[in-house]
Amino acid sequence: MTRPQSHAASLAVAPEPMDHVEGSLHARVTLLEYGDFECPSCKVAAPTPKLLLERFPNKIRFIFRHFPVPEAHPHAQMAAEVSEAAAAQGKFWQMHDVLFENQAHLKDKDLYRYAADLGLDMARYTAEMDDHIYLQRVREHVEGARRSHIRATPTFFIDGVVQDISFGMKALHDAVAAAVARHG
Repeated sequence: MTRPQSHAASLAVAPEPMDHVEGSLHARVTLLEYGDFECPSCKVAAPTPKLLLERFPNKIRFIFRHFPVPEAHPHAQMAAEVSEAAAAQGKFWQMHDVLFENQAHLKDKDLYRYAADLGLDMARYTAEMDDHIYLQRVREHVEGARRSHIRATPTFFIDGVVQDISFGMKALHDAVAAAVARHG
């Protein structure tokens, strides 16, 4: 569940080349989310960045980073690793959507099926998942979230400044519209 966060909070880890980006790479406005694939609030928020990308074509870019909360969501970390395995095969966003659509079914057998359904190289997928080669990447995202003083998901930043969405996603829509207007 989303908890209000201080407007003074800022993004500790700037956008980097390894981030998962949708929208224009050259957009002047960056919307970044720290999310958890098993978080019900994240699932509710998931359509919002897509709507914003449609509303402001070529004006914004959206970045998704992992912040699994295993104490509350026992399958979230493995889901994050699976999304990274999909990313390595060029299918991060497809897996992102599948994981949120199937949030109630994130056990290993389910994750394996989603990977197969997306057409991933399953020998590669199995080897990478057995060795947890993407766990470090997920941990780097979590560490960046902690340095940014994040305590809950989803947490959104616009151009490095945390956004309070405790009263709903309209506030995020309004903040993105204002940022786009500022940057022309």
